[in-house]
Amino acid sequence: MTDLTGRNAVITGGGSGLGAAIARSVHARGASVILVGRDERKLAAVADALGDRARWLSCDVADAASVDRLRDALVGTDVSILVNNAGIPGPVAALTDVSVEDWDEVFAVNVRGTYLMCRALLPGMIERGDGDVINVASVSGKRPLAHRTPYCASKMAVIGLTSTLAFEVGPAGVRVNTLSPGPVAGPRMERNFRLEAERSGSSVDDAEQAFVSRAALGRMVTEDEVGAAVVAMLGMPGMCGADIDLSAGMVA
Repeated sequence: MTDLTGRNAVITGGGSGLGAAIARSVHARGASVILVGRDERKLAAVADALGDRARWLSCDVADAASVDRLRDALVGTDVSILVNNAGIPGPVAALTDVSVEDWDEVFAVNVRGTYLMCRALLPGMIERGDGDVINVASVSGKRPLAHRTPYCASKMAVIGLTSTLAFEVGPAGVRVNTLSPGPVAGPRMERNFRLEAERSGSSVDDAEQAFVSRAALGRMVTEDEVGAAVVAMLGMPGMCGADIDLSAGMVA
């Protein structure tokens, strides 16, 4: 079993969903957790539920000044785990109907946010000669998903960022990997199914079934399975530059 005792983990988008699930998993294995996000109420609720070895810091990962303030607030904390989980799903629409503002917002959070957090926290890992960065991408970045162009493009960008960054910092002893979940059961997918049903004139159930039928297991993965995958990846010190599919069989 992976023992993370004594390690400090920063998890972005930590106030709900996958971020909270990842926080629970690494915390259960002994890590101290710093939850990062914009919704202070949600962050506080997750930190309170975790109890000892959990705290939260407000940060907009898409804003350079905000990330710099986060970095300064963490001076004296040896962050050896960074999970870049913060992300937004963006619009469900044909590319020709996607506004420039919506496109830019998706890339600002999903790609720029990953870059800014890595830029802020990697120097400490490099100096210490050890650390793990896990960037949460998506299977959707590697296979066609109509009417989700901004999201899919942003997640493929995260995969490209990860593979290149792994070769930049690997020689210093820092491991950088991607976790690419498939559809994860929860409010975000419920929203997507609802929007797709509205767009296509189908029922929400039909929209969901059409999506999950493409998975070998015929289901979505769970948030807790994603949390367990992060712990498993942290327990593989020889893994670097990898992209791990966790999709119930909905692979590229």
